[in-house]
Amino acid sequence: MVAGVRQPVHETRQSSDAEPAAASVVIVNFNAGDVLRECLEALLPQARQVVVVDNASEPTGFEAAVAPFLDHPRVVVIRSPNNVGFSAGCNLGIAAATEPTILLLNPDSIVDPGAVSRLCEVLHSRPTVGMVGGFLVSPDGTEQGGGRRAVPTPWRSAVRGFGLSRLARRWPRLFDDFYLHLQPLPPGPVAVEAISGACMAVRRQALDDVGLLDEGYFLHCEDLDLCMRFRQRGWEILFVPDARVLHHKGVCSHDRRLFVEWHKHRGMMRFYRTHFRHQYPAGLMTLVRLGVCARFAGIAATITARRIPAWCRGGIGRLAAVVRPRRTQAPTVMTRGVTSSSVAS
Repeated sequence: MVAGVRQPVHETRQSSDAEPAAASVVIVNFNAGDVLRECLEALLPQARQVVVVDNASEPTGFEAAVAPFLDHPRVVVIRSPNNVGFSAGCNLGIAAATEPTILLLNPDSIVDPGAVSRLCEVLHSRPTVGMVGGFLVSPDGTEQGGGRRAVPTPWRSAVRGFGLSRLARRWPRLFDDFYLHLQPLPPGPVAVEAISGACMAVRRQALDDVGLLDEGYFLHCEDLDLCMRFRQRGWEILFVPDARVLHHKGVCSHDRRLFVEWHKHRGMMRFYRTHFRHQYPAGLMTLVRLGVCARFAGIAATITARRIPAWCRGGIGRLAAVVRPRRTQAPTVMTRGVTSSSVAS
């Protein structure tokens, strides 16, 4: 886990009578519970449309969270009967989006007043900007690591994995870290190589040019893949330090750590294979794959050792959770209480 640094806050403000931004906010939910309600309460004054895609959460918690918003004219709820993954869930939401800006937002994220408008303002400040990300902070006020970063190439990952980033003071170009949150917060929007999918605003024109999220990523690394594809097509990516978002990281996955780690490392393998196999020697790529596998094995062993007593009491059926669920039914869409069984393509 990357330690955060408390940064000076560039606050955003939005008056109570301000017009909602021309943005469709897409939220993919899985068992976020009450924090989803907080997320929606903060969003509704700020965006013209909010699309909630539920990935087969426990019904009681989800229905209680969205019940106050079901009749709201700017809220669309899509219920997937199966957990189709984050990328596929985002794509379902994007298909229902109607605005020129699409903001992908985690359900455990609370946007500051005015943050959505600020993201839209920066996104459309010049025609070459295709994606912008907000200033992600933890509840203790420290900046989170993924909000602004360089692309974790195989070399950069090796530098971080072997602790070589300490040499960056002497050879910064060779041993730099891909996390940028330890650097001072910039005074205004700044170009970066990658941002986090926890808060990612994209221009619809750019998304049409680049394509939707790769559904081969079930969970994690899909945001890095999209950032790579945007930059390959010539679109700029900006970090916006005065669009603050409180991110309660891990709310949706705290009780499914093995499931999450499996898909995170699987996503790493896909990301490296997709974008770097032709840029790095085969030997180095083999070492990278072995390193990813070894890392997962170590984490899985630790998680499993901690859970052995519970499994002895309740059986080992929980291991099936690491198997990707199948999509067997069409999702259900509800807009202002009207239900249909599919999403318009």
